[in-house]
Amino acid sequence: MLNANGLFFIAVVLFLLGGLLSLIVHKQARLSISVAFTFALAACFSALLCGVNVLLKQETVNLSIPAGTFLGLDYTVHIDNLSAFFMIVIAVVSLAVSIYSFSYVKEYVGQYNIGLLGLLYHLFLLSMFLVVVSGSFFMFLFCWELMSLISCCLVVFDHRDDHARKAGFIYMIMTHLGTLFIVAAFLLLYKETGSFSFAQAAAVGPALPQGLKTAIFFMVTFGFGMKAGLVPLHIWLPRAHPAAPSNISALMSGVMLKTAIYGFIRVVIDILGGGPIWWGILILVLGVVSALLGVMYALMEHDVKRMLAYCSVDNMGIILMGLGVSLIFMSSGHPELAVVGLMAGLFHVFNHAVFKGLLFMGAGAVHFAAHTRNMEEMGGLLKRMPWTGLFFLIGAVSISAIPPCNGFISEWMTFQSILMLASSPVNIILKVLCPVFAALLALTGALAAACFVKAFGIQFLAQPRSEKAERAREVPLSMRIGMSILAFISLLTGIFPYLILKPLDSVAAGLLNIENSVMAGDKRWLNLHWASGAETSPGITVSPLLITVLLLMAFGITFAVLKRIGRGGKVRIEETWNCGEELTPKMQYTATSFSKPLRIIFRFVLFPVRKVEREYELKPYFTRRISYQGDLKPVFEDLIYHPATNFFIKIAGKMRSMQSGSIHLYLGYILITLVILLIYTR
Repeated sequence: MLNANGLFFIAVVLFLLGGLLSLIVHKQARLSISVAFTFALAACFSALLCGVNVLLKQETVNLSIPAGTFLGLDYTVHIDNLSAFFMIVIAVVSLAVSIYSFSYVKEYVGQYNIGLLGLLYHLFLLSMFLVVVSGSFFMFLFCWELMSLISCCLVVFDHRDDHARKAGFIYMIMTHLGTLFIVAAFLLLYKETGSFSFAQAAAVGPALPQGLKTAIFFMVTFGFGMKAGLVPLHIWLPRAHPAAPSNISALMSGVMLKTAIYGFIRVVIDILGGGPIWWGILILVLGVVSALLGVMYALMEHDVKRMLAYCSVDNMGIILMGLGVSLIFMSSGHPELAVVGLMAGLFHVFNHAVFKGLLFMGAGAVHFAAHTRNMEEMGGLLKRMPWTGLFFLIGAVSISAIPPCNGFISEWMTFQSILMLASSPVNIILKVLCPVFAALLALTGALAAACFVKAFGIQFLAQPRSEKAERAREVPLSMRIGMSILAFISLLTGIFPYLILKPLDSVAAGLLNIENSVMAGDKRWLNLHWASGAETSPGITVSPLLITVLLLMAFGITFAVLKRIGRGGKVRIEETWNCGEELTPKMQYTATSFSKPLRIIFRFVLFPVRKVEREYELKPYFTRRISYQGDLKPVFEDLIYHPATNFFIKIAGKMRSMQSGSIHLYLGYILITLVILLIYTR
C-alpha cells in the first residue's frame, strides 16, 4: 500500500500531466474535457488519500523538492495534521466539481480554448494543494502567487465580457496588495529567525518581542483578510466569483478562500503562539461585522452568484468568530477552552466548503439550463429541474444553519464557544459583550435563512417569469452526480458530525499543545467538555441524530394527520382564484418585494437608493407603467477605495517627471539604488 509520500507525488504528477495533455489535444474539445477532468479526479483522489493517511496515522510528512536549495532558498513540503485537514477539504470539493465539470464545460465548446481551461484548472488545483503543504515562506509565497494569478486568469476566462475583465482587474490589484503585506510579515520573521522554514519559525515565534509579533499579526490579518474577503476588504469578491465559470466559482468560494484561513492559523496560532487578548477581540469583532454585513448584502442581491459571493463574506466572518474566541482563551491561559473555538472555526471551514461548493454548482446548473443569473427572470424551475432543486435546497438548509445539515453543527459550536467566553474568567467587558456577539450570530443565521427562502422560492417555485425559465430542463447526469456528492456529505456530516470532529480534535489539540480532548460520549451524541487540572466540566450536549429522528417523526405525524383528516373528502385541483382575472407571472411576489421589508429595517446600515419612474395613459389618473430600480450605496468604495485611488493617481501624476525618457537618468536611478543596497548590506 502506498504511503503518504507516494500518494502526494502521484497527485502532483497527475495534475501536471492532466493539464499538459488537455492542452495538447485542445483541438478535439470533447477529448480535451475527458482527459482534463479524468486526470483531475484521479489526482484529487490521491491527494484525499494522502490527507486521510496523515490524519489517521498522526504522522508528519517532510519532502524535499528536487530543486534543492536553488538560489539558497528552501523548497520543502511539510504535511502535518493541519495541512492534511486542508488537503482533505480541497480534495473533497474538487472531486465533486471535477465530476460536475464533465458536462458543464461543454457549454464553452466552440467559444473558448477548452485545452487552456483544462490546463488552468489543473494548475489552480495543484497550487491550492501546494499552498497548504508548503514547508517554507518562499515556497508558500510562490504557490500563493501562482494560485492568485491562475485564479485571475480563470475569472477573465470569458474575456469577451466587460464585467469579467473589470472584475479580474480589481481582483488582481486587491490580491497583490494583500500579498505585499504577507511578504512583509514573512521578511520580518526571516530577519529574526534567519530561516525561511515554517518549523524553525514556530520554534522561536512565541519568544519574539511583543511589538514585532503585533506588527506581524497586523500584516497577516490584512494580507490574509484580503484573500478571505473580510469587510471592508471584500469588494473584489462579489465581482470576481460571479464572473468566473460556475465550476471555478465553486472552487474559489468553496476552497480558495480557505487557504487564507490556513495561512492565518499557521502564522498567528502555530508560529506566533497567539498574543494579547485584544488580538482575539479584534478578530472576533471583524468576524461579527463581516458575518452580519455579508448576509445583509446577500439578502439584497438578485443575481444568484453575487448573492452566494456575499454569503461567503458572511461565512468567512463566522469562521473568524471561532478563531477570535480561540485567541482570547489562549491569551487568558485557557488552551482547553481555546480548542472549542478553534474546532468550531475549522469545522465551519469544512462545512462551508461543502455547502458553498454545492450552492455554486446549483447556481451554475440553473444558469446552464435557463441562461440567466437574475432571480427575477426565474420561477417554476422545481418542476423542470427537480434534482437540481433538491440539491440546492439541501445547500440552502445547510447554509441557513438548520438541522439536519452540517451548517447547523459548526454554527452551534461557534455559538457555544462565545457563550463559554461569557461564563469564563476573562475580561469583564467581554462578559458583557459576548451575549451581544452571540445574539448577532443568531441574527446572522436568521437573515441567512430569509436569504435562502428568497433564493429557493423565487427560483424554483411558482410560475416561470420568463421564456428562459419556461424552456429550462434538467441538467446532464455528471452535473447531478457532482452536486449529489456534496449534498450527501452535507447530510452525513450534519447527522454524524463525529466523522469530522474526531480527527479535528487532534488537529486543534496539536496546534495548542494540549492532550485533553473536548470530545466525549459516543458517536450519537456531540458532547463538548473541557478539563482544567482535576476539574472537568459537565459538558454541553446535543444529538444531531436525535434531532433528525424527531424532525422525521414530526413530518411523518403531520402528514398522517393531514391524510386522516382529508380521507373520504372529495379533492378538486383548480387554478388559483384571482378575482376573475387571468393569473400571470407579473402578479407573483418578486425578489425585490421579498427583501424590501429588511431593506427598510436595516436602511441605516445598507443605505438603499431607489429610482421610480411612471408612464401615464392620462396623467395623473391612469398609470400605464411603473419602473422601479433599487440599489445600495457603495459605502466602502465611496469612503475608502475611491479616495485612496484618487490619492495614488495624484502621487503618480507628480512622479511623472521622473520618467523623462532619458537613458542616462534611468542608469543614475539604478546606480543610486545599488549604492543604497550596498550600504544597507555592509
